[in-house]
Amino acid sequence: MPVNILGIESSCDDTAAAVVQDGILLSNIVADQEVHRKYGGVVPELASRAHQQNIIPVVDQALKTAGITPGELSAVAFTKGPGLMGSLLVGSSFAKGFALAGGIPLVGVNHLQAHILVHFLRHPGVEASMPSFPFLCLLVSGGHTQLVVVKDFLDMKIIGSTIDDAAGEAFDKCAKVMGLPYPGGPLVDRYARDGDGNAFAFTKPLIRELDYSFSGLKTAFLYFIRDRLKENEDFISHNRDNLCASIQKTIVEILTDKLEKACIQTGIKVVALAGGVSANTGLRERMNLLAREHGWKVFIPEISLSTDNAAMIAITGYFKYRAKEFAGLDSAPMARLPGDFS
Repeated sequence: MPVNILGIESSCDDTAAAVVQDGILLSNIVADQEVHRKYGGVVPELASRAHQQNIIPVVDQALKTAGITPGELSAVAFTKGPGLMGSLLVGSSFAKGFALAGGIPLVGVNHLQAHILVHFLRHPGVEASMPSFPFLCLLVSGGHTQLVVVKDFLDMKIIGSTIDDAAGEAFDKCAKVMGLPYPGGPLVDRYARDGDGNAFAFTKPLIRELDYSFSGLKTAFLYFIRDRLKENEDFISHNRDNLCASIQKTIVEILTDKLEKACIQTGIKVVALAGGVSANTGLRERMNLLAREHGWKVFIPEISLSTDNAAMIAITGYFKYRAKEFAGLDSAPMARLPGDFS
């Protein structure tokens, strides 16, 4: 009998459902929420209400696209955290009800662990190249920046993380300072392609060991823009592409400098990217350049699997199902998850 896993993702503002059969992706449906754009960021209450509206049609479409009936499912996996509590509650409550009604196991998934395990997702009829264990993963998103040693599917150790803000937040906040609409990170990436990354220099933080910090860079960028606008009110419009290219180059170098250090310390030369910021063109290009320089074997997820999606929840649920790591109906979602992945 094939193992069919329904994955449900609702950690932030995307309602998503996917079906994985024996590690092969059969469907991956995502409903985003345009309502947040006019507010310049995700509004938690609006996000949870939209999840309530979207979750039934999204799950229904995922099952129909996969050609799987509810009775053929082996388990349902859901995001237990980290994320917005209201959003997580919608997904976890639906998953519990679905599992109870179908008499199938429930699997709680760490959202960050799922970003990493997306590298082991297979597509029908496609031979995929996957990382070998152990490998290093640079996990970069709007809320998290971590360096992780991945020893096995469910055995991971964080060796470096941000002490304040995440890289994705730095992209979005710097974009906001320049007057770019939300979400600003993708716009910075787009405009950076036509700019000169050496046009402006920004100081990189000096943080111990393998940890990161981006709050100082955000503040420095804010003051830089403020001072230039005093001299020329059209400074941003005249230098938009160069500003985007320069701040992107700085953030990418901060990320990869620590990654290089981690590779030296661990001796690992298999490296993966994960998380929403892994869609950034500058970071992807830098990773491929470092791969050639250092002889790394690099794995970068396709764009559709970089941002939040349910395929990564389903594939993680598949590995946890095989390991018989199930959750009870009393399992509670958590906005923050303590320690390493579990």
